[in-house]
Amino acid sequence: MGNNIILEMKNIDKRFGGVHALDHVNFTLKRGEVHALVGENGAGKSTLMKLLIGLYKPDSGEIFFDGEKIDFKSVKDAQDIGISMIFQEFNQVKVMSVMENIFLGREPKTRSGAVDFKKMYHESKALLGELGLDLDPKTRILDLTVAKHQLVEIVKAISLNAKIIIMDEPTSALSQNEIEYLLTMVRALREQGKAIVYISHKMEEIFNICDSVTVLRDGKFIYTGKVSEVTEKDLIRMMVDREVSELFPKQKSQIGEVLLQVKNLSVAGKFENVSFDLRKGEILGVAGLMGAGRTELMETIVGARRPDKGEIYLHGEKIINRMPGDAIRRGIAMVSEDRKKNGVFLKLNVKDNILMSSLNKCLIGPSISRKMEIECFDEYREKLEIKCSSATQICQNLSGGNQQKVAVSRVLNSDPEIIILDEPTRGIDVKTKSEIHRLMSTLASTGKAVLMVSSELPEILGMSDRILVLHEGIMTGILSREEATADKIMELAVATNKEE
Repeated sequence: MGNNIILEMKNIDKRFGGVHALDHVNFTLKRGEVHALVGENGAGKSTLMKLLIGLYKPDSGEIFFDGEKIDFKSVKDAQDIGISMIFQEFNQVKVMSVMENIFLGREPKTRSGAVDFKKMYHESKALLGELGLDLDPKTRILDLTVAKHQLVEIVKAISLNAKIIIMDEPTSALSQNEIEYLLTMVRALREQGKAIVYISHKMEEIFNICDSVTVLRDGKFIYTGKVSEVTEKDLIRMMVDREVSELFPKQKSQIGEVLLQVKNLSVAGKFENVSFDLRKGEILGVAGLMGAGRTELMETIVGARRPDKGEIYLHGEKIINRMPGDAIRRGIAMVSEDRKKNGVFLKLNVKDNILMSSLNKCLIGPSISRKMEIECFDEYREKLEIKCSSATQICQNLSGGNQQKVAVSRVLNSDPEIIILDEPTRGIDVKTKSEIHRLMSTLASTGKAVLMVSSELPEILGMSDRILVLHEGIMTGILSREEATADKIMELAVATNKEE
């Protein structure tokens, strides 16, 4: 191996229940390199990295670190040699402080064997300072933003003297400003000679920050090379094995009468005096930076929050949704941004999740018809192309993209007139994004009205008929599809004065 190569994985094979998760995959990583690992959900990215950090053992194949063959027995073995992974879902103790999380399980000790909090504080402060973070090590994790959770994980990896840092979807829950700061941190780590494995579905980030890229598909090695030598279209084609000619398949729909009116709606500390109309056949995008009040506005409309003032009208009649069940009965349903917390019931199976909000559709008298349950499940599995082994597969065992499809199916099964989608494609692969976008467009063309909250400007611009922009709880403007640009949206998203 060349002197610059720090890691090489050769012909890695891994099966679960006799099915290939990885089929003779090769992967090489160099020092001072940011290497993108891409593929659809289920392509094998996560399995490959879990093999690298000692969570799994390969069935066959070899792993070399700094030219020497390695065989990890545990995650600690990988950490000791200099490999650390930052998971998409943080493994932090939220009631503990930043410094306690950084040194969890390897706390510095005094001569008497007690935890040396003074030394822990000073070492944490120094580590935070290396990345230019002005953060008190004594701050509790639960008091931090998601972005700072992510940065604390990076500091923890550095404290382990990691030579290889694996980042799994590191920006999936961050605002644009927070993303830029994180990417600055990644560049700084690269300058220090760290090797970064960057797992992401966001093409713009791959082309912005990564030096090289490896593509996996269905557990098979497809391609590796320099990012500068491929296009976004090339990567998408290799990931899904077909041309994805349009990521945002927006159909023209007939915009009809006003279905929903929101007038001067306010929740103290979240948003103030928001007013807008939503029309039949329309996709109304809701844009803004993290903390702008977008999710809180949607939750208030469906009754998950109580407004302090303002009114909501449906078909011209004033309504009060005291809970989400009221909204569902009125034909307003919401897919939450946090699919694991509010979108799906992870411990339940796929069928039960889909039927959760409309089980009455399967009733014959007082009894549930098992045949009708399966027919309903089959309808949505086919319509949304949900990949699952059966109706009884538990949702926590599905990929993130398929969990999202189940969450959307549950909402659609209640046959709503107004559909609220909060970050509908966060953390899912390119093909599934395209399928969700196509579904949104189809729903609008059949007369449904869609409210779509998104942090991704291409999604907002590609799918919206109009775009409502919030800044720190204030509505700063509404743009038509024709006049909207990324620059105009960002100007409104960072505005300091309320529109008169």
